[in-house]
Amino acid sequence: MHTEKIDTIIIGGGLSGIYAACLLAKKNKSFILLEARERVGGRILSTEHQGFFSDLGPSWYWPSINPKIVHLIQVLGLKSYRQFEEGMGRFQTPDGTVRTVRGYDMSPPCRRISGGMMALVTKLSEYIPENAIRLNHPVFEIKKQSSGAMVSVGELEKESKARFNAKNIILALPPRLAAATILFTPDLSHDLTQAMLKMGTWMAGQAKFCALYEEPYWRQTGLSGQAFSQTGPLGEIHDGSNDNQGPYGLTGFISIPAAQRNHPQSLTSAILSQLAAIYGKPADQPMAVYYQDWARERFTATQFDQPPMHEHPLYHPPAGKTSIWDGIIQFAGTETDTRYGGYLEGALAAAERAVTKLQQFSSATNCFGLT
Repeated sequence: MHTEKIDTIIIGGGLSGIYAACLLAKKNKSFILLEARERVGGRILSTEHQGFFSDLGPSWYWPSINPKIVHLIQVLGLKSYRQFEEGMGRFQTPDGTVRTVRGYDMSPPCRRISGGMMALVTKLSEYIPENAIRLNHPVFEIKKQSSGAMVSVGELEKESKARFNAKNIILALPPRLAAATILFTPDLSHDLTQAMLKMGTWMAGQAKFCALYEEPYWRQTGLSGQAFSQTGPLGEIHDGSNDNQGPYGLTGFISIPAAQRNHPQSLTSAILSQLAAIYGKPADQPMAVYYQDWARERFTATQFDQPPMHEHPLYHPPAGKTSIWDGIIQFAGTETDTRYGGYLEGALAAAERAVTKLQQFSSATNCFGLT
């Protein structure tokens, strides 16, 4: 089998990997990006309906604490709008009783990107040479060599679909996913492997739902669209609408544990009944519904991601290492950022760090004016 030679391989086409690729492309560096899925974006997923994109992954950014995202939106010429939060909220008790409560604004204020979060990935991809992104390329082995590493694509215990020799690797995957799905030769240390497996992948155990309507009828009755439920199946609900025009939406996070989410159609029916109980009868007649269970995505979640996260973890490089194998492999991905791990901001910061630490590309982080 022919082995393709390349300077740098980026593994993972989520925001961190795409941004790392963009930084390298702006410096005319030799690289390819290997993405296991048939699409880029990773946990960013925006489904289109009548020109509106519902975010089934991350939905918001916070301008006051996300300077990299704010700057990137400006540089890429994207637009954003404030999350709708005007009006009263709703609260559903364990017995299903629905009460109207005072609404509250998120603090700090958050915004949505016009065109969905996928607009970030789409615009960044325009800076990347078309042949540099290889879709349907799941990496199953990384083998250290005298100068660099060999990366094999395909499935374990089967003949490789493709092989690549690279001087450098940016591992833009959640550490847990990398440890659970990639064979490293020689073996990573026990401490590093355990540290990677213990780092929960943000959103990996979650599922999101979105229902779209022609009119924002809940707003017309003085409701913000915000609701919390102790009954379920949605535990937290927000207005997920377009900016001042249709379609309008209600979007929420499913509170049922991943192991019990086995019947999407029944779950959808239960969710629409719940929305009708909270917001009124029109809620059970949406124009479109979208459901995404990240725990069922094998290129996002592992068996260790089934238990739900009850709070945002404190992320950091695994075992304190930002690189391994004498700097051949650089860790990227949002979970490896100490300040904004789990957020889009962390994905950008981790990509910048990884590209900067590639010695021959030390000035690449300023391609978009970021610091």
